[in-house]
Amino acid sequence: MINEPSVDALVRKLGSEDMPVSRYELCVVVSKRTRQIIEQMQSTGASELPGRQKELVLACNEVMSGKIYGSRD
Repeated sequence: MINEPSVDALVRKLGSEDMPVSRYELCVVVSKRTRQIIEQMQSTGASELPGRQKELVLACNEVMSGKIYGSRD
């Protein structure tokens, strides 16, 4: 279970005042990024991330730092 960053903080960071996102949208964005991280690790032969982080935690931290954002089509 992820306590930091909180789900509410991730939802606020991913959305904006004009275009808020739902928890479902957050789940989709984070799960897609997590799958990308896993695929990158498999292609490079890496067995674990630096600091023994989990892929999901890394994806959530990327959302909080602004590296990942959602787009609506």
